[in-house]
Amino acid sequence: MRKVRADERGGGSIGALAVLLVLGAVAVVGILGNRKHAEAAVDLTALKGSSTQTTITTAPLDPEPFALTGGLVVHPRTQTALYSAPDAEPFAKIGPTQFGPTWLPVVEQSDGWLRVLLPSKPNRSTGWMRDEDLDRASSSYLIRVHTGSRTIELFEQGKSLGSWKAGVGAKKTPTPPGRTFLLGSIVDTKRSASPIVLPLGAHSPTLDTFGGGPGTVAIHGWPSPDVFGAAISAGCVRVPKTALGKLQQVPLGTLVLIDSK
Repeated sequence: MRKVRADERGGGSIGALAVLLVLGAVAVVGILGNRKHAEAAVDLTALKGSSTQTTITTAPLDPEPFALTGGLVVHPRTQTALYSAPDAEPFAKIGPTQFGPTWLPVVEQSDGWLRVLLPSKPNRSTGWMRDEDLDRASSSYLIRVHTGSRTIELFEQGKSLGSWKAGVGAKKTPTPPGRTFLLGSIVDTKRSASPIVLPLGAHSPTLDTFGGGPGTVAIHGWPSPDVFGAAISAGCVRVPKTALGKLQQVPLGTLVLIDSK
C-alpha cells in the first residue's frame, strides 16, 4: 500500500479551502454588484426632493421625538435617495444644499444605513440613507427650547453655555414640539427685526406660510425686549442678542429639542 505524504494529506483540505475562498469572493463581488445595480436602478428624477419647501406624506415619522442623539450628523455629497427602511423602496431624495450645506442629525443606525431627520413637512419626518453616500461629522452641541417656561438653553458636551428667556409661539400659532435640527444660518442686513436668522427643520403646525416663506420655524432676534418670555410669535423662537450670537456659532445639523416644560 502506497504511503500518503504529509503534503498530500493536506492537499484536499487546501484545495477545498481555495475553492471556498474563491466562491466567497465571487459572492462578495455579487453582493456589491447587486447593490451598485440597485443604486443605478433608482431614478432620482422621479423622486420628490426633501426641503423646507416640500411636503412628503410618505416619509416615516420620528419614533422617539424627544430623545437625545449621539451627536452624529451627515452630509449627502450629491442628490441621494431616501428610503422608508433599509433596503426598502425609495420614497424621496435630498440634495447637498438647503440654506447652506445640508447637515442632518442621525437618530438611528443599522448596518450600512443611517436614519436622519428631514427638513420637509410633516414635522418629525425621517428617512433612511446609505452610509456610503454620506460625509460624517459630529456636533457636541444641543439646543433646548422650553415653550412652557419660555426659555432657550445651549449646551456643549452636556455643559450649559447659557439660558435665556425667549419669545415662543402664541396659543393659536404654537412652536411645534419634538426634536428637530439647525437647518441653516442666514445673515441678511436688510432684515430690520433680525439680520441673523437660524432656520430649523420644523414648520408651523397651523400656518402654511409667513413672511412669504413656507412656514419654516426659525430662531432669530427681536428689537423689542418685551417679547422675551412671552408666547407671542407665529411659531418662531425670538431670542436676545447675546443668545443669538452664541447660537450662530453652533454647527448645522445640531439637534434642537422643543418641549412644553
